[in-house]
Amino acid sequence: MAKDKKEKTEKSQIVAFKVDDDLANFLDKLPNKSEFIRRAILAQFNMTCPLCTGSGVVPAGLHTHFEHVIEHHSARPCEKCKTLVAFPLSAEGVVPADKSRLEQFLKGGPLYCTKCYPSIPPCDDCGWHVMMEKVAEHFKKVHSH
Repeated sequence: MAKDKKEKTEKSQIVAFKVDDDLANFLDKLPNKSEFIRRAILAQFNMTCPLCTGSGVVPAGLHTHFEHVIEHHSARPCEKCKTLVAFPLSAEGVVPADKSRLEQFLKGGPLYCTKCYPSIPPCDDCGWHVMMEKVAEHFKKVHSH
């Protein structure tokens, strides 16, 4: 059964870290310090949506304007063979055979067609499939943080 988005997930671990007095005072003034810290940490793993600016809600005018753009621009060339590849907005409902290939793209990696993806070796560190001529660029972008 799908979890209701409003249902709170159980938190089972406590994490502590030291901060300076100014940051501690700022955090103490927040209505929900833990939620703020969780969101800040998660934001480091993902990119804030340029349309909703992280709020999860888009004003009606932006929605109307960009709905058409997104609907008609949900494909791009395969990184290797340049064949046009359609992509979803999320990995939900993607057939298992395509899941890792599309998740790689949705997480910021290269997009490959179903024919090229298996022929390109995965990175030993993250598992993303990366063409040999792009390995150095991949390491700078993904692994140099």
